[in-house]
Amino acid sequence: MALAPRDSPGFLLWHATLRWQREIAAALGPLNLTHVQFVLLACTWWLNTHGEHPNQQTLARQSGTDVKMASQVLRSLETKGLIEREVDPADTRAKRLRVTGAGAELAPRAIAAVEEVDARFFGPVEHDDVMTLLSRLAEPEA
Repeated sequence: MALAPRDSPGFLLWHATLRWQREIAAALGPLNLTHVQFVLLACTWWLNTHGEHPNQQTLARQSGTDVKMASQVLRSLETKGLIEREVDPADTRAKRLRVTGAGAELAPRAIAAVEEVDARFFGPVEHDDVMTLLSRLAEPEA
């Protein structure tokens, strides 16, 4: 027997995800970033602040995005002056990513905006419970 939509975890997750994405988009809109642009900018900024200058493939793996899509989004971030792609001296086919001054100024502001949405969105649920559930759901299948 089929479950009623309100009794289906997948259906509820779908609706929760849509609501969360709308709230993230609303928070990032004034910063002129899409959600994917934010993720790639924030990951690049974080890696750069930890002494790493990732190539596009490393960044795609870190962010969980498709390499080709990441390349397109990185191009738009480069056009906006938020990141730079430099030829890797060790492999001239690869591009190393570096956040520009403008990107380094915007990334922490965008992260704060997203964290504010997360705090409000997930606030009604115990933090450890949310983190345990999401960590388990995000794990790749063995």
